[in-house]
Amino acid sequence: MITMYSAVANRTGEIGTLRALGFQRGSILLTFLLESLILALLGGLAGLFFASFLQFFTISTTNFQTFSELAFRFALTREVVCEALVFSILMGFAGGILPAFRAARMNIVEALREA
Repeated sequence: MITMYSAVANRTGEIGTLRALGFQRGSILLTFLLESLILALLGGLAGLFFASFLQFFTISTTNFQTFSELAFRFALTREVVCEALVFSILMGFAGGILPAFRAARMNIVEALREA
């Protein structure tokens, strides 16, 4: 969310110019929301890439009462991948909707004046 608020703050002049050229509020809202979703998807894919290396490790612990060993292994299945990507997209939507509304509701004159 902070990243998207800073993106809106840095592009105030661009938003004002687009509005002055006749772009509708909905198209600006959609633009910033799509940017948020794409960033979230890329973050989710990067997380899955680095999580895929956890398959090579086995974590084990010893139960000192019975002296037995418990071993755990991370398995990256299709369900885990799908759930992780859906979660990252939902978080991108949740983090991008308020900044996108802020960008869409900007006044044209004030946005151009701030640039």
